[in-house]
Amino acid sequence: MGKSKSQWDFGELFPKEATRKVLSVSELTGQIRALLEKQVGSVWVTGEITNLRAQSSGHVYFTLKDSAAQLSCVLFSREKVPHRELLADGQKVLLQGDVSVYEARGQYQLIIRAVELQGVGALQIAFEKLKQKLAAEGLFAAERKRPLPKYPQHIGLVTSPTGAAIRDVLHVVRRRNPGLEIILAPCRVQGDGAAEEIAAAIRLLSELNLSLATSHSSLDLILVTRGGGSLEDLWAFNEEIVARAIFESAVPVVSAVGHEVDFTIADFVADLRAATPSAAAEIITEGVFASREWIANLARRMVQAHPRKRLDESWQRLDDLQAGLLRQGKRCVRERQVACQNLAARLRQVRPGQLLRRRREFLEMTCRRLHELALVHLRNWRNRSDAAHSRLRLLGPEQVLARGYSITMDAASGKILSRARDARRGQNLRTRVSEGEIISRVQGDPAAR
Repeated sequence: MGKSKSQWDFGELFPKEATRKVLSVSELTGQIRALLEKQVGSVWVTGEITNLRAQSSGHVYFTLKDSAAQLSCVLFSREKVPHRELLADGQKVLLQGDVSVYEARGQYQLIIRAVELQGVGALQIAFEKLKQKLAAEGLFAAERKRPLPKYPQHIGLVTSPTGAAIRDVLHVVRRRNPGLEIILAPCRVQGDGAAEEIAAAIRLLSELNLSLATSHSSLDLILVTRGGGSLEDLWAFNEEIVARAIFESAVPVVSAVGHEVDFTIADFVADLRAATPSAAAEIITEGVFASREWIANLARRMVQAHPRKRLDESWQRLDDLQAGLLRQGKRCVRERQVACQNLAARLRQVRPGQLLRRRREFLEMTCRRLHELALVHLRNWRNRSDAAHSRLRLLGPEQVLARGYSITMDAASGKILSRARDARRGQNLRTRVSEGEIISRVQGDPAAR
């Protein structure tokens, strides 16, 4: 039998603490990172770029967002991703990358491996790439552009048979040159397959021109046109196949795609670009239209060019010139008279006699002042000379001798003796005093005294 419980047996009052596992922040973040990288891994995600920041290291950081959420993204410099320099705030992109966690901030992020631009930006990039490629091949070179015939009689038209462009072209042609023959090569100008149809239509007209080369109905040019639209609507005219077809055309090609602000690859390759379909039709018919106006005005110009009329006009012009010459002569005489009168009035106001008298008086006064100044300077120099002479005389040797001093010299050489030991026994001396000289001979030894 089991041991009976005492009434005082209340069981374990203080049970052992339940076992629990405590993780550090780093350990938890590491587990989350491993879970995301394993469970999610590489994904494709689309959205709009915001808060883009390019570092000096070459790494690019930004946020990918949509209407409800956002995702941190990093594009490392080691990833050879095309269009990296085109990334910007507001750009819609499709990204491929690995989902991971930046443990230092505990933030999950997408490490980007590939980038695809979306929307108009992608089309614009494709446009620039093809433009650079074709320009490098010389398809846009100005020297290969062919001049349009001044009086075209047969033209090929590449456009949609139901669009607004064909109506605009026909309206202008009927008004300005109804005799112009138009051969339509219908095609789609928008959507999938449109570029291929446009290129095929251009080649068809070019081949037709070759077959009609010996007849009088050969094509003079080809007009490729459509109305305005968005970049996506006009994209068929930015395809390489259309550019190649225009470049290879046997006859000149005029491109008139969209509105004045729209430019397509077809515009750059074509021999001439027109702003609109109507403008293209006006350019093509300009020669005939201008000739019609010239012929209509020919009768009026012939009347104006009649020799008698021209002679009458010459006589009239001669009379006008003669009258103008007389008026000019009278005006010059009148101007000279007024000028002489003005000079005489100014001369009277100046009074040259009085001016000359004042100038003479001023000259005489100046001469007197110069003479007086010369006398003053001469007197001052004379006084200074006398004073210097007096000082020089006072400092002269005669004044010293007059005060009882004498000068002893060697009688033969005239050398002055300033010390007794300079004399020698038997030497003849000459001593100069205030009045006369004394001749003497040295008897004893001067150095011993």
